[in-house]
Order: sequence, then structure tokens, then C-alpha cells
Amino acid sequence: MVSPSPFVYWAQDANNIFIKVDLKDIKDPKVDLSQNYVAMTASGVGAHGPSDYSFALNLFGDLDPNDDVHQTKMSPRAVEFVLKKANSSWWPRLIKHQQKPAWLKVDFERWKSEDEDLSDSNAENAGAKDIMGDYPELYEKLKRDEFGYVKEDIRKVYLAFYNLTQFVFFTYILVVMGIRFMKDGYDSLPGTYDAVGPVFKFAQLFQFLEVMHPIFGYTKGNPMVPLAQVTGRAIVLFIMIELEPRMQTKPVVFYLFLIWSIIEVVRYPYYITDIYKRTIGLLTWLRYTIWIPLYPLGALCEGIIILRNIPYFEETQRFVVSMPNSWNFSFHMPTLMKLYLLVLFFPGIYALMTHMYRARIKKLGPKKWKAKFY
Repeated sequence: MVSPSPFVYWAQDANNIFIKVDLKDIKDPKVDLSQNYVAMTASGVGAHGPSDYSFALNLFGDLDPNDDVHQTKMSPRAVEFVLKKANSSWWPRLIKHQQKPAWLKVDFERWKSEDEDLSDSNAENAGAKDIMGDYPELYEKLKRDEFGYVKEDIRKVYLAFYNLTQFVFFTYILVVMGIRFMKDGYDSLPGTYDAVGPVFKFAQLFQFLEVMHPIFGYTKGNPMVPLAQVTGRAIVLFIMIELEPRMQTKPVVFYLFLIWSIIEVVRYPYYITDIYKRTIGLLTWLRYTIWIPLYPLGALCEGIIILRNIPYFEETQRFVVSMPNSWNFSFHMPTLMKLYLLVLFFPGIYALMTHMYRARIKKLGPKKWKAKFY
């Protein structure tokens, strides 16, 4: 069983690190102190009530190797450490890693700014300072750092959960399609939409969150790019396929779902690694290369679906508004579909391929991918 961690508060001046462990009625304390490491285990009463507690910190910088210069004070309410730095310098944070554990807090009561530390060394009767009142800019910075960790954690957890969920959806779709194809061969193609359509529709609706991510600052980039991509897919899925049962049994739906799913099972794992600043060379290369054959094939499948739907929409008069009417307005959906195929289809493919090519050059470069891949 993993022992819980107590709340640990820290502060610093130019020469020392101050650590206070919020643990009462301490019994059997064991402290491990090295040049850049502090750890402690003890029994006591902390945030989780009476229990065995432990924590470990990999420090940002080095401490003085002489153990005699460090001080440890134990009281009924806390354990306090005064650790001397190896060099007189200000640390940007206490621990080496930027990801701060939730139980590590800033001790605002003991914090001194660098300016205050210098003034205290030059003045014989320097009075006590209040960081909140005397150093509001420093206090605001520390407060942003303190709560910024929490905000960053929530953002990363949410994005990782979203991308993992989408990866599971599209992996499920590929597995089901693959099992059905291995079992029935090409006879499985007409039943593809009935088998995986509900999951695909849910995953597609879920993708509209990707339009909101850059708006709320969760990801970088222009929200219009995911809006165009997600909306285009939604039109094909919900209007061209869902509303026309005769299209649902066509083999082209199988190929379209296959292409879309392969793209996504590569894209979402790449996003997860990017969230945590991890680079997997093969995955990065696939993310920025697999679109070269698959995007044109996917666009071709979408064009075939729209083209074959034109006579169906003319027959059913779906989304057709005829005159006369109270709005004095007419709209003919089959004509719009024809204009899209004649005027916008190929420019749209060109714009998408150009965007992806620029992203590939920016990420991999002409020669960078070789170093990352190997």
C-alpha cells in the first residue's frame, strides 16, 4: 500500500531552502537527505488523518554537501527543515520537474524576495516584510505558479482523456470491421453501417469538441481548421449516409469508414504523446505522412457518395424548397451537390493537402524525420 503524502510547504532566500511538513503527533520519523534529494517517512496526523506518511523531492539545485549546516526542527505541529544551498542563487522552483505534486505548496508566510534578501543584508534594523503587501507583484507571480499547476493538470488530464476516448472508439470500429471482413469477406461490406454506424456517429459528434479546444485555449491553432474538417465529415455522415438508407449499404461506405478510422488511430495517440512532450519517431512520422495516400482516397470516397446521392435526392426532393412559399425563397439540394463537385471539390482537396504539407514540413522538415525515426 502506498503511503499518502502530507502537505509540504516551501520557501527560499538566496542561501537557504525552507521546508515545513504539515504533520502532527509525529512518531518514528526517518529523514533521507542528500545533495539534491529530500525524503521523509513518519507516522502522524495529516491531511488523511492518522496514518503513515511519506514524501520525496528531487530538488531543482544542489544543497551544501556538509550535513552540519542543515537544520531540522520537530514540534508537535510540524517538521521544519532549513537547508543550505550549495551556491547562493535563487531557484525558479523547488523541484527539478515542472510538474508539481498537488501536496507541495508555497509557504507565503516565510517567502522573501531577492530584493528583500539583499536589503536585509545591508540594513542593520530591517523590519519584517509582508509579501502580500510589500511585494504584490512577487505574490501574484507565486500565486499564478501555485494555481497554474492545477490548471495545467486539469487541461492535460482532460485532453488525454478526450484523445484516449476517441482512440478507443475508432479502434473498436476498425476491429469490428476487420472481424466481419475476415469472417464474411466482401459480403460484410453492405452491413458495415449497421454494425459500426452508431459508434461512428457518436465519435463524430464528439469531434466537435476539437473546435472548442482552441477557443478555450486548451490547444493552439485556428478553430476554423478543425471546424471545416469536422463539419465536412458530419455532412457526409449525417446527411449523405444517415438520411439515405440506400446509400448505407454501398461498399464505398466501408472504404470511407476504413480510411477515416486508420487516420484517427494514428492521430489521437500522437496527440496524447504531444500533450506530455514525448516524441515517438515512428508515430510522429506516421501522423505527418499517412495522410498523403489516405486523404485523397477519403476525399474520393466522399465525392462518390455525394455523386451517387444526387439521383436519390432528386427522387425524394429532400432539402428542396420550391416556390411559391411565404419566404419567396427556393433551394434545390441536388443542384448544390452538383456545384460542389464541379466547383469546390478539387480546390477543397488542394487546400487540405497544402495545409497538411505545410504542417509536415514544419514538424519533420526535409531531413528531420530521419533523425527522429532512427
